[in-house]
Amino acid sequence: MNLKDILAISGESALFRFIAQGKNAVIVENLETGRRFSAGTTAKVSALDEISIYTTGEDLPLSRVMDQIWEKENGGQALSHKQPAPELKKYFGEVLPDYDRDRVYTSDIRKVLHWYNILQGLNLLVKEEEKPGEGKEDKEVPSEEVTGKKDAEETKPEKMENGEKATAKTPKTTAPKSGKSKSAE
Repeated sequence: MNLKDILAISGESALFRFIAQGKNAVIVENLETGRRFSAGTTAKVSALDEISIYTTGEDLPLSRVMDQIWEKENGGQALSHKQPAPELKKYFGEVLPDYDRDRVYTSDIRKVLHWYNILQGLNLLVKEEEKPGEGKEDKEVPSEEVTGKKDAEETKPEKMENGEKATAKTPKTTAPKSGKSKSAE
């Protein structure tokens, strides 16, 4: 799932879209109502694409957890976040069997399911087609031979008309001297 620019603000039950960065605040838009406001510097703002869930192995990004919920529900709504704690833990265990039961609290599970249901209801859950192994071919780094030749061509010093090599030194500038000295003042 692509969770870029989607934010959660502590104390707010809704999710928000990042609009702009102000001098002392972040301008956000409520996803459900479309209402814009500024979240001040005291508000705890979290980007969903930076949140991860503790597992017994490596932490799992929230987007991957959302993918797994999406697959379990075939793109439908997940279990309501208002269900009793034992049902939430059982459901989350089915979705993510290796989540760390000591460090992931029921409140965390409630948030994840609530966020999933909000995004699913607004059709904002878009499954990413690119797999982790793909896309690296496009970003292939050129070999050292190619970069070495290119760098050598770019850094070749130019010859001036009189046959001397041009240097990249910048001329020193001095401030104009005034007629008055500080000791005279």
